[in-house]
Amino acid sequence: MGQSLPTPALRPYLASDAPMLAQIFVAAIQELTGDDYSEAQQEAWAAAAEDEDAFGKKLAGELTLIATMQNSPVGFASLRGTDHIDMVYVHPSVAGQGVGAMLIDALEKLAGARGARALSVDASDTAFDFFRKRGYVAKQRNSVPREGEWLANTTMQKELKPSAGAPQ
Repeated sequence: MGQSLPTPALRPYLASDAPMLAQIFVAAIQELTGDDYSEAQQEAWAAAAEDEDAFGKKLAGELTLIATMQNSPVGFASLRGTDHIDMVYVHPSVAGQGVGAMLIDALEKLAGARGARALSVDASDTAFDFFRKRGYVAKQRNSVPREGEWLANTTMQKELKPSAGAPQ
């Protein structure tokens, strides 16, 4: 019999996570987006993590969840305000193992508990199908300038079911 994969777990963001999450952010961009973005676009996108302190402050200013396997971070997702998924990044070594889905499920539940009726995300071309399969609908195509490059993404939205005890 094959060895089973470790089960991912969730925990809140800690300031000490910033360096590891910056590495996950850059690795995910470099290794998972090559079919959709040029090398120059990838470098411009990944530059957001060059200043680890600023990157960590951004994550600390949002509701950020860390996915771990065997107590090591393997992915993260953040909710800006009550209704916008700001970031979802999974280390390439665990891509396709349910880590991203687990993070989004948790953010959807948290957003619903905070009274959000819909959740939006600016999905990269690479993440578009992931979100579409989860019930997100494309609303608007965007071009975003980053470090002298233009990156494309799509604003997508999903209606949330009201959760028990959520404000109506």
